[in-house]
Amino acid sequence: MTSWALRPARSRRDRVPRIGLFGLLGSGNLGNDASLATVLAHLRAAYPGAEIRIMTTGHEEVAARYGVATTPLHVVDTLRRKPHGPLGALVRLGGKLADGVATLVWLVGLDVVVVPGMGVLEASLPIWAWQFPLALLTLCVLARVVGTPVGLVGVGAQVVDERPLRRVLVWSARAAAYRSYRDELSRSAMRDMGVDTSRDDVYCDLVFAMPAPTPAGPVVPGAVGVGVMDYHGRNGAADRRREPAIHAAYLAMTSAFVLRLVDAGRTVRLFVGDGVDTSVADTVIREVRSARPAVEVGRVALVATDDLDGLMNAMAEVEIVVATRYHNVVAALMAGRPTVSLGYAPKNAVLMEEFGQGRFALALESTDLDTLCARFDELDADRAAAARVIAAAAQHCRRRAEAELTDMSRMLIDAAAGRAGREAPS
Repeated sequence: MTSWALRPARSRRDRVPRIGLFGLLGSGNLGNDASLATVLAHLRAAYPGAEIRIMTTGHEEVAARYGVATTPLHVVDTLRRKPHGPLGALVRLGGKLADGVATLVWLVGLDVVVVPGMGVLEASLPIWAWQFPLALLTLCVLARVVGTPVGLVGVGAQVVDERPLRRVLVWSARAAAYRSYRDELSRSAMRDMGVDTSRDDVYCDLVFAMPAPTPAGPVVPGAVGVGVMDYHGRNGAADRRREPAIHAAYLAMTSAFVLRLVDAGRTVRLFVGDGVDTSVADTVIREVRSARPAVEVGRVALVATDDLDGLMNAMAEVEIVVATRYHNVVAALMAGRPTVSLGYAPKNAVLMEEFGQGRFALALESTDLDTLCARFDELDADRAAAARVIAAAAQHCRRRAEAELTDMSRMLIDAAAGRAGREAPS
């Protein structure tokens, strides 16, 4: 889609727009938060003085960081004490109804709503239809009722087999006035699920529009970055039944890999992409120190960062990265680091292919320690050549992401003008 289906009003095209942003933002996921930061910075530069409201899970964090008006995505989250048992179930049900009312109130007066990036149309990790997907559907349907266009900008998608979740995601996509995707895989997935994507565009992940990293120091010789994840399997009944075993296997392989690096004399920096990943990093550090008590404390350490910019800067100081979370891989590539992706979803492999690094995209569910080590050694032996290819691809993705923001601005201009035209007295 390349334009909003709204009629511009020439007499009030210069009116400052009222823009809403919606999503799982400010809750500790560095990728989601970077998408918000990228879009918000662009909007503030393009529309100084614009009224911006954000409806999100991390409403307090977002309000404090950006100084904008925020509304909690889930009313129940504002309760200090949440009841359990039958009463808890009743409260959660009532909370869903309250969420609909709160969303409707939030929408009133907005010219347009942007859902910035994120994998809002995918289910690569465990999720239920009644969680964020239902909130997204509620937004899109109510926005249609009040005449406010919703744009899904640079989002990720995948084919979903679970029928209730699939229907919710498809209905949400159809109700949106504008859709663009971060890769061709996402557009193809929505087309395969029955959404008309003939007017939808494909760009790159929004965060590629962020400034290039500025490391605080030089590359540390021999340093390896390992991005860990609180991984318990993918979405679906089979993996849900095996969550403890899947998590234990991931921890064992990651710890063994880091131990191998330490034995080879390397320094290891552990990175996370979400607050829940910190416990995994702590476990890996304990395992290594238990197996090698004589190893200096600083040889294996967690590098905690508050945002994706800080993560990129930290990654720019290591020689090579092995990462699992999608936006850990994005950050490593933006930093120009040769990268092995130990991916939990096809989106990781697609991204690596776009950067000419498809050989180093491994599927987490089918990779063992020997394969990981062999592929790491292969990449490590030719880091310079890989870095040159990655740097060129990163420049291309930056241009595409910037083009997406420009396209989004054109939508906003038309949407705000169209809304003003409808509101103007005859």
